[in-house]
Amino acid sequence: MKRQAHLITLRDIPYFVFPESVGIYTDCLEHSVFREEGALNNFNIHYVASGRGYAEIDGEVHELHQGQLLLYFPLQQQRYFSSKDDPWDVRWVHFYGDKLHDYMIERGYHKNRIWKLRQHSAWEEAHMALLQEAETNSMNRPAALSSLAYAVLAEFVQQAVPLAQVRSAQAENRIIALLPYLQEQADQPFVLQEWADRAEVSPHYFCKLFRSVLGMTPSDYVTRARLQRAKQKLLEHRDAKIGDIAEQAGYPSVSYFNKRFQEHEGMTPTEYRNLFQS
Repeated sequence: MKRQAHLITLRDIPYFVFPESVGIYTDCLEHSVFREEGALNNFNIHYVASGRGYAEIDGEVHELHQGQLLLYFPLQQQRYFSSKDDPWDVRWVHFYGDKLHDYMIERGYHKNRIWKLRQHSAWEEAHMALLQEAETNSMNRPAALSSLAYAVLAEFVQQAVPLAQVRSAQAENRIIALLPYLQEQADQPFVLQEWADRAEVSPHYFCKLFRSVLGMTPSDYVTRARLQRAKQKLLEHRDAKIGDIAEQAGYPSVSYFNKRFQEHEGMTPTEYRNLFQS
């Protein structure tokens, strides 16, 4: 079974990312692709939802399994094919953007060809939404296509780890699982040892994993969660005192709360509240 939508390539697009084609191939025993170097001027994400397949990279054949994907840069040689014994279900998208190449290089995505998603469902849902939009509306809603392609790319950025780092991904998954609880309990004192114990790692490794997953320290994350809560309460409870809101957000010291709020928002809590006078 094949589902695919091919779109016109736009020039000078006003979007950060735009899809060229998107599709799903299921139970295609003969699925085999070879593209010479320089043949395809788009990025290509080729994701294995189930089954097995193979990719040849620099003369070496690699076996691919569920949750793994190939990331090709524009103009790279591409060689991949399905297993005939256990044919793969693959989800793919080709995409492009004027500033996308620099962005991908800056983040180091050119250093690895094979990746694994920590969590599959969000990427698969984003991909399906893009495919359905392309099938239903073709090029009639380009902004929607761009937004949905960006969602696919954003889930890759959030969830993908190089295959060589898959072992550490298991520990990173424990960090991700803790995030809702960390945000919910942000108003409580943050004790690093307690959260490291929950993740079953040392405090040092907890901080290292946290930075790897989210690009920030645990304390930075807690600060953001507290300030987000404070901003919500400032607008929902306009008669509440700043000191009470600070305490509810996890800051017993009003002066320290004001300092952190000013650092992140560029204004005091009172000035922020006044911006949204009804």
